[in-house]
Amino acid sequence: MKPKVYQFLVGVFASFGSLLFGYDLGVIAQVIASKSYTDLFNVSGTDSSTGAVVALFTGGAFFGAWFAGPITERLGRRWTIVIGSIIFLVGGILQTAAPKISYLMAGRFLSGLGVGFLTMIIPLYQAEIAHPSIRGTVTALQQFMLGIGALIASWAGWGTFNAYTDTRQWRIPLGIQNVPALILGALIFLFPESPRWLIDKGKLEEGLQTLARLHSNGNQDDPWVRAEFEQIQENIAKEHEEEAKSYLDLFRDTSTFRRLLIACGLQASIQMTGVSAIQYYSVTIYGQAGIEPGDALKYQAINSVIALVAQALCIAYIDRFGRRWTLIWGNLFNMVTFIIATIMLAVYPPGSGSAAQGWGFIIVTWAYNFSFSATCGPLSWIIPAEIFDTRMRAKGVSLATMMSFAFNTMIGQVTGIAMDAVGWKYYLVFVICNFTNALAVWAFVPETKQLPLEEMNSLFRTMPWFVAGKDPKQYTGDYQGDLERRAEQFDEKLAVAEHV
Repeated sequence: MKPKVYQFLVGVFASFGSLLFGYDLGVIAQVIASKSYTDLFNVSGTDSSTGAVVALFTGGAFFGAWFAGPITERLGRRWTIVIGSIIFLVGGILQTAAPKISYLMAGRFLSGLGVGFLTMIIPLYQAEIAHPSIRGTVTALQQFMLGIGALIASWAGWGTFNAYTDTRQWRIPLGIQNVPALILGALIFLFPESPRWLIDKGKLEEGLQTLARLHSNGNQDDPWVRAEFEQIQENIAKEHEEEAKSYLDLFRDTSTFRRLLIACGLQASIQMTGVSAIQYYSVTIYGQAGIEPGDALKYQAINSVIALVAQALCIAYIDRFGRRWTLIWGNLFNMVTFIIATIMLAVYPPGSGSAAQGWGFIIVTWAYNFSFSATCGPLSWIIPAEIFDTRMRAKGVSLATMMSFAFNTMIGQVTGIAMDAVGWKYYLVFVICNFTNALAVWAFVPETKQLPLEEMNSLFRTMPWFVAGKDPKQYTGDYQGDLERRAEQFDEKLAVAEHV
């Protein structure tokens, strides 16, 4: 098997954790729309209790991302994945069997806690095992598998919504989510630990073996593997001279603080594109265009298929097109779709439009979802995972993921209330935010396409904060050339040794 294919397959399996995130995000719209849910718990689809059921998941994920940072530095990437899977399973069982809404809330929080662990660690793990030329492709699997989860949730939810009238409407979809969590937690140790974490912890022989397993089918004498091994050792030794002892160290170094601002700002901005509002309250949003709940769930399920196609395109092309302009154009297209949707809802209030106008609204939301899934969604995980150095990566990605869930929780809590209070005017928030997102990326986010992780320090320490019109190659070293020279030297030494 080719090394890059092996790296990709490892990334696919690790992304089962993202599948859990996507599934839980997607399934909740059907759960809170089910009559058996509202009857059993005596709640409506938009009251504060339902808002809490929605928001507790991402609230738990916020704390999970926080706890995962120090745990992964101490125990490694694989054990962090196992812990996250176990916590998620406990929460999933509570949700499935919930006799009271308090049990459902507790289960949602625990599942969110587990997802916080997983969504923080998975893109970091993927970035550390992948070759720079395919790092974007491998890390984009986080969003792709999230889309797979949403797709399964949408169709399972739509099917049970129409097939049952009792609590099986929502218990069966909530129970399905436990299967991938069990598979991920049980089998992750069949796959390699991050070589950078192993080398950072002084496990040099194991780190070299893992690099060889990932990049040369186990050949530890491969010149590229030895050159990469030496290069990682040297960079980690330099980083240890300024070892991060706490999260406060993220704020003390200007270069690191700049990266933290980019990572956290990016994750917050992604939530303000409107994706979470549509994900959580799809039935209510479609209802504002006069579409019945059963049809809304069907159209949202089709939306999940569209998202998956878009995410697959991102995986195929992100390492060719790059990060920066993909984000800019994605946000601008999102803005256009929200402008159209807002005008449609303003001109044709619920119940006043024709079937054609309802279909127009559906197509606009599908267009938005395609744009988001091909651009902003995957890049929100790719960029934070690749811009930090080894000593700060876990802490930086942890805080960025916490920011994502903080904004996600806020959107989940206020969307139902805002839609009841101001209707179509609420969508103007997302029109404005998509535009300002594009502007901020154009001004402050440099291109990191195919740049080795070991070169990120050079880029962010020397490149100006205002990056528009700047070529990142002017601010980095010749890492690739250095690696080639090291590989040639090792190859020559190996040839001499064999001759003797």
